[in-house]
Amino acid sequence: MKVSTISIATFLAAAGYGAAFVPTAPRFAVSRTASLFGSATNEDWANPDRYLSDHPNNNIPPHIAALVGRGLHTKDDHPIGIIRSKIEEYFKSLPDGVGDSFHIFDAEDPIVTTKQCFDDLRLPPSHPGRSASDTYYLTEETLLRTHTSAHQSQHLSEGYEAFLCTGDVYRRDEIDSSHYPAFHQLEGVRLF
Repeated sequence: MKVSTISIATFLAAAGYGAAFVPTAPRFAVSRTASLFGSATNEDWANPDRYLSDHPNNNIPPHIAALVGRGLHTKDDHPIGIIRSKIEEYFKSLPDGVGDSFHIFDAEDPIVTTKQCFDDLRLPPSHPGRSASDTYYLTEETLLRTHTSAHQSQHLSEGYEAFLCTGDVYRRDEIDSSHYPAFHQLEGVRLF
């Protein structure tokens, strides 16, 4: 089995897009998944209180909690939403029904387990990304996803063989010209 992924930068370079991104086609079917922790919605995700607690492992400061749940990638008039729309259009346009096989996941709970984020992706216990200095933890077993790949094993085990997964992700990065603790990822996965 071979899994292929594509980054936004790779897609844009290969497709020859310039600075003007204007959505021209409607989005194709979007699958919504239930929250890992009940029936939380995008509105619930935007509530900073959901991420702040007295748990001894919680290292999420209020200014980061306030960034969660903004859903910039789902706003059609936001640059991130426009890029996401163009990428989805491209995948939808693939010939021979290939485009129709891609499911869209863009409304998933940003809270994931260490199993989803690290174990399922075979990141060893000693991996630096697991440290509290690199990752925002709610408890010792739950965290704000550090990449959208945290949802891959779930979707593959549910039987999806081709999907795009978009979302905001969080890493404890120092802010500089190329790093910010909250950013967006879109990844594509297809089994061959």
